[in-house]
Amino acid sequence: MESAIVAAAAVATAATDKDAPGGPLAGVRVIDMATVVMGPYAAQILGDLGADVIKIESPNDTVRIGVLHRTPGMTPLNLNVNRNKRSVALDLKDERERATALELISTADILITNMRIDALRRLGMDYDSLAAANPRLVYAHAQGFRPDSDRARLAAYDETVQAASGLVDLAQRAGDVGEPVVLPSIFGDKVAALTIVYAALAALVHQRATGRGQHVEIPMVDTLLAFNLVEHLQGRVFEPPMGPTGFPLSMNKGHRARPTKDGLAMVIPYTPQNFRDLFAAAGRPDLAEDPRVNGEFIDSTRDGEALAELLETVTPRLTTAQWAEVCAKHSIPYGPVLRLDEAAEDPYVQGGRLLDVTEHPTEGAYRVIGIPLAFSATPASVRRHAPLPGQHTDEVLGELARGEARR
Repeated sequence: MESAIVAAAAVATAATDKDAPGGPLAGVRVIDMATVVMGPYAAQILGDLGADVIKIESPNDTVRIGVLHRTPGMTPLNLNVNRNKRSVALDLKDERERATALELISTADILITNMRIDALRRLGMDYDSLAAANPRLVYAHAQGFRPDSDRARLAAYDETVQAASGLVDLAQRAGDVGEPVVLPSIFGDKVAALTIVYAALAALVHQRATGRGQHVEIPMVDTLLAFNLVEHLQGRVFEPPMGPTGFPLSMNKGHRARPTKDGLAMVIPYTPQNFRDLFAAAGRPDLAEDPRVNGEFIDSTRDGEALAELLETVTPRLTTAQWAEVCAKHSIPYGPVLRLDEAAEDPYVQGGRLLDVTEHPTEGAYRVIGIPLAFSATPASVRRHAPLPGQHTDEVLGELARGEARR
């Protein structure tokens, strides 16, 4: 039976809502009034799940700015983060176009925005103003810091959020480096985006039950701090503290990929039995007698770094493929090291159709990041290519004039 994951490559050049799978959010309308990545990524996920996502395009969204493109504005990031959306060009500073935007928002179930609260109030697009016209509206507002804090007016980018949430501190301590480290990923934006998605869906359930929307605030720093502290609060959970912050295993300097006979692999024995089986497979059964791997658990705080060094003396004895077999046999956590430049050729990636090539009407062949979910009854899908700026203005405003999709 074919995988329930709907492949991105199945996108038809002339895909329409009529010939596309519905998805679990079919019939839900989302207005994406956000810029850069956080809000648009959240809206993209809702679009993948079947929602009708209408993006109100600002004149200069930075996600459309970049060196790599075939058509101005159609950057690599834009091609995926703005898929499954219809683009409407409206200048919110223009009174008439702002009125049109307000009318469009009155038809929505969910609004996603990351504009600063002062700007929203000036535009008459704060929650209280919009809810008066559309009491069903789920208003998802995300910004760097809580709007009621003394940092509310600070400009927030992923790097500043990583710093303010403790992630830079954790990375520096774990890496034991002199200079602060920022993770090479827009981590804060993407974690906040996922939080927007589940928060908006929870509010949507309430809306369906009561007919009422609500204001949902998603501060990026609060979101990422809570995310980081799940495991890293550690000894500071207790009052008075019983120890420092930092999850011992993750903070272990030896918590890294291991050299194999022909490459690298993430071989991470967790239990004493994992270590004993690994040493035996490497032809060093003598090491399995080590008292550090014969207790009830591995003391990562006391022995983690020393055991990591010991592991690196034995993992080069087998190839990466051999370690994959050993780890599968003995339930030792294992993962190959994926080189992103080679991801499209990786058998696992190909098997999940996670980077298939499809044809964009104006941009030609490009790779679409696959949907990492499988629904047995209401499959998610990529139904629309990322649009050109304002591509659907006439279409959407025509629907609005005809009274379609009004609440």
